[in-house]
Amino acid sequence: MEDWELDFEWLRVQHLVRDAMRRENLPDLNTVLFLIGIQELGRWKKDFTKEEKQDLMHIAVCELLCYEEFFEFAGRDADGWPHYRQVRELNDQNMTQQERYLKIQAVRYFKDLEQEEKVDPA
Repeated sequence: MEDWELDFEWLRVQHLVRDAMRRENLPDLNTVLFLIGIQELGRWKKDFTKEEKQDLMHIAVCELLCYEEFFEFAGRDADGWPHYRQVRELNDQNMTQQERYLKIQAVRYFKDLEQEEKVDPA
């Protein structure tokens, strides 16, 4: 994905999330990851602990890394939290490259969500 395309698609994701959250400011990558984690958890509660927020962001990163088969879904624990298993090594990347990669995968994630919503279950 070229930089201009990523910038455009990422801005679109930020607007989707901002509008869904009814906020004034565009969310950053961490906020988007947090919300992907909640989506994958499948439930919301008003107050997540700091550790739970970190876990939710970890869930999001693992889910996004499933696209390129670095991780795979391993199942849910007794409390319903998803767990993942690493199936291959990640390439060494600097922080900028990691952030770019996660944004690309987040764009993909939201496009997949939009497609799922368009599918008529009947």
